[in-house]
Amino acid sequence: MKQSRFVNVLFTAPCAIAFTMIIIIPFFFGLYYSMTDWNGVNDKVNFVGLNNFRILLSAPEFLFAFLITIAYTVINIVLVNIVSFSLSLIVTSRLRRRNFYRAGFFVPYLIGGIVLGYIWQFILNNILVEIGKSLSIEVLQTSFLSLPNSVIWTMAAVNTWQYAGYIMLIYVASVQSIPASLMEAANVDGANYFTRVFRILIPMMANAFTISLFLTLTTSFKQFDMNLTLTNGGPATRFFDEPVKASQLLAMNIFNTATANRMAEAQAKAVVLFVALLVVSLIQVAISKKKEVEM
Repeated sequence: MKQSRFVNVLFTAPCAIAFTMIIIIPFFFGLYYSMTDWNGVNDKVNFVGLNNFRILLSAPEFLFAFLITIAYTVINIVLVNIVSFSLSLIVTSRLRRRNFYRAGFFVPYLIGGIVLGYIWQFILNNILVEIGKSLSIEVLQTSFLSLPNSVIWTMAAVNTWQYAGYIMLIYVASVQSIPASLMEAANVDGANYFTRVFRILIPMMANAFTISLFLTLTTSFKQFDMNLTLTNGGPATRFFDEPVKASQLLAMNIFNTATANRMAEAQAKAVVLFVALLVVSLIQVAISKKKEVEM
């Protein structure tokens, strides 16, 4: 027994040490620096307590970035999971060449966020605009990325195009784990397609929904690379009569603050992001697990 425990510790020690060095220690250092006036350059650091957090609560740019990140996350969760679930039903049906479609739906996920952002920026700012002008389609003559009211929806649509194929695989695995006899029995009993989906498939896929919602939520909250290349935070808009960037999500707001040599303030924002993500994730998982039990 003692030898078995020693072997277990021996195998888990490298991962535990790496996790401590890369995650735990930097987290506590970051928590400390969030309560200082450190600018990332000076060796001298003064402790300022919660002053950085008080500054954040009165900063329109940060508040707007926080709110727009929540809105973007909600839109993403809905769009990505609806599209992914729909695609999973398509590729698990008796459709011919379904494996080809499965691979095709997954390919966009393999494109890096930086490259993806530049590709769609060119499409939205140039190709669609030129098509709109050539065909006199008024709605396409102005780039969706240049309109404050549509830019977040456009970002969410691009993210859905990229991420739906990955989440689809989770749903596909869940659908294929459901005994075919259940669906056949329901079909024999006269249940139509939508009844079988909503009464049998969805309840038995509760665990897949929990995983997919969690992944979509955390990815949306931490979105940065596509935000940087697709919009760079623009266009400009106003929030409480203060100029702000209409599509600057929280991760990008933190990055811009840090690169302006306001490291302590950026770290305070990162702590807020961490706490918000932790709370929302715990609530989401708890609710989803409760639904799993009920189902």
